[in-house]
Amino acid sequence: MAVSSIGVGSGLPLDQLLTDLRNSENQALALIQTRQVSAQNRLSAYGKIQSSIEALKTAAEKIGKEETLGALKTSTASEAFTASATHKAIAGQYSVQVNTLAKAQTLVSQGVADRGQAIGQGGTLTIKLADGTEHSLDLDGVDTSIDGLVAAINNADPSLGVRATVLNDGSENPHRLMLTSTKTGTDAAVAGIEVTGNSDPENALQALLGFETGVPGALQEQAAANASLTINGIAISSQTNRVEGAIEGVTLDLLKAGGDSGTLKVERDDAAATQAVKDFVTAYNNLQNTIKSLTSYDVEAQQGSALTGDTLARRAQTQARDALSGFSSAGSVRTLSQMGITTNPSSGLLEVDNDKLAAAFKDHLGDVRQLLAGENGLAKRFTEMTGNFLGSKGYIQSAKDGTDRNIKDLQRQYDDTSIRIEAKMENYRRQFTALDSMMAQMGSVSSYLTQQLSMLGNLNEK
Repeated sequence: MAVSSIGVGSGLPLDQLLTDLRNSENQALALIQTRQVSAQNRLSAYGKIQSSIEALKTAAEKIGKEETLGALKTSTASEAFTASATHKAIAGQYSVQVNTLAKAQTLVSQGVADRGQAIGQGGTLTIKLADGTEHSLDLDGVDTSIDGLVAAINNADPSLGVRATVLNDGSENPHRLMLTSTKTGTDAAVAGIEVTGNSDPENALQALLGFETGVPGALQEQAAANASLTINGIAISSQTNRVEGAIEGVTLDLLKAGGDSGTLKVERDDAAATQAVKDFVTAYNNLQNTIKSLTSYDVEAQQGSALTGDTLARRAQTQARDALSGFSSAGSVRTLSQMGITTNPSSGLLEVDNDKLAAAFKDHLGDVRQLLAGENGLAKRFTEMTGNFLGSKGYIQSAKDGTDRNIKDLQRQYDDTSIRIEAKMENYRRQFTALDSMMAQMGSVSSYLTQQLSMLGNLNEK
């Protein structure tokens, strides 16, 4: 009998009673669901703390790097070159004169009438570079027309050392194969090209592409060249237009040859270090604010947040504050407050005095380096602190793993409870159905007996 018909036979509110029983049983499911939501919120909150700690770790590592605290910047008014500097450079001024730019070698073949006409079949194309290396291209099964050679060369291993294209000079035999070295400078130039094993009896492919430096041949050459420049009167040669190592820690990118010499200035760049410190302060404050938000308690609503009372959140907050305080170094600037970084006593957040910070970098860079990047400096302390929380064996992952297990356990509890409730409700249905049927039968018997008694009474009256 369907649930909706329970009680019809007996006239009892069995359907409503069944609904009330289910609502009562479902309270156990609602409790588990509440715990599931709480666990999921806790897991999400751990992820937020992890992101904040990762950002703090990145910021701490940056203020501990020599290239941050020893950053240098370059400036020049010359159009002939640009420059960049690493922390290994030495501040100073240099006179740079760009005489010639490095260029790649080009080789151009004689023209052919039909760029799609194959020149024999198969063979091996061998290219020898000026640095003494040789590289081969197998032409077996390869289209040996001008178009086919362009495709084969450009799809070959880059070690071949050249790129190919087709020129059209507009003549009777207009199509010329042009090979260009993939790198500038004389070392990357082609010293020789040889085609062997081609089926053409006149070896036309060798006649078209054969080349040897210094020997007249079919290919027209525009020779490679090295860049040449002077730095403070000292002659420098470079295979490329990017000159590294001529000035320690400085890279020059040559743009234009000739013209007047240009002045290159290499100076300290305290702006990079200043920004790194500010980024660290921001990352620290973001972590503290995140923890505060996730552990707060609303007194009026009497409701906590995802991590109210959570030990992991409090541990992160405490260890971050511990790493920030209680250390100093030698020199004129020995503490964070002396370089302009102080803690607001009411909020616990860091504040930066821009003027003091700028003065510390300008006048006491060595002390600041020791304070931030020294053996027991701020960077190392926070790198160690954040390392305890991050990684596959860190505090956060352990907390996440525990929460994941709890979520899975709660789901099993929910599933088991659902099965138990359904079994119990099915038992109630059977019992109520039987009761309804029995009451209906009793009602029928009662009506029959009443009718019979009434008939007997009528007979007696007669």
